[in-house]
Amino acid sequence: MHRESPRTIVLMTDFGVHDTYVGQMKGVILSRAPFVQIIDLTHSISPQNIVQGAFFLGKSVPFLPERSIILSVVDPGVGSTRQAIAVETDKQTFLAPDNGLLTAVFQTRNITRCVSITEQQYMLPCQSSTFHGRDVFSPAAAHLANGGSLQELGNAIDLRDCITITMPQCNSCDQGESWDGSVIYTDHFGNLVTSLDSTLFDTEKHWMVGLDNGNRIPVVTTYSDVPDQQMLAYTGSSGMIEIAVRNGSAAEKLGLKEGYPVKLSIQS
Repeated sequence: MHRESPRTIVLMTDFGVHDTYVGQMKGVILSRAPFVQIIDLTHSISPQNIVQGAFFLGKSVPFLPERSIILSVVDPGVGSTRQAIAVETDKQTFLAPDNGLLTAVFQTRNITRCVSITEQQYMLPCQSSTFHGRDVFSPAAAHLANGGSLQELGNAIDLRDCITITMPQCNSCDQGESWDGSVIYTDHFGNLVTSLDSTLFDTEKHWMVGLDNGNRIPVVTTYSDVPDQQMLAYTGSSGMIEIAVRNGSAAEKLGLKEGYPVKLSIQS
């Protein structure tokens, strides 16, 4: 008889790794679903940064296993009246606070079912008002990993009633001759990931990224296209334009923060 492989639970939070929060979530999951496989997507979302979390999630979903249960917690409204939701698509299931964190999922995935997580039997008996990741979402994820149904978690809700947010923008006002965007986040290497989406403009042309401080950075293919310590822009693995310094940190060199405006234009 064919036996299905254990479900995979994917965790994404803004909890960091210095405290015990992530370990407690895993403890709850494995206590209830001991054979589950757990993937740590990241726990380094900037604190309370729902937009960044939604961006990471949207870019990561295509690379996550089918049938996986993706538990995402970036939850500045924890303990308030915001809903905890479970969303099923034709490939995966998502658990998250209803605060816009699943915006990219709503926009790009085929949603088949959505419920509000309300059934107390699938939560920890004692619940903290500030740690729903452990007390609400982790036991709900374990329930699903054990073969439980989405409907058992709570009542169905209309997808149109779920919260969505404005995602990072990439806009052109001159028929694609230039594009306006902003810095979304800084990665571990000090590269600045922007909202400039490389799929929207003609990559056969020669482009540069302009900054308000006067810097003009050429868009090249990879780091080795420029000398050591020189600035460059390139299409990153997420498909977005990134600003970097070869063998250095663009964040340190430029001092730019999230939200800083960037402009892509054709080199003259």
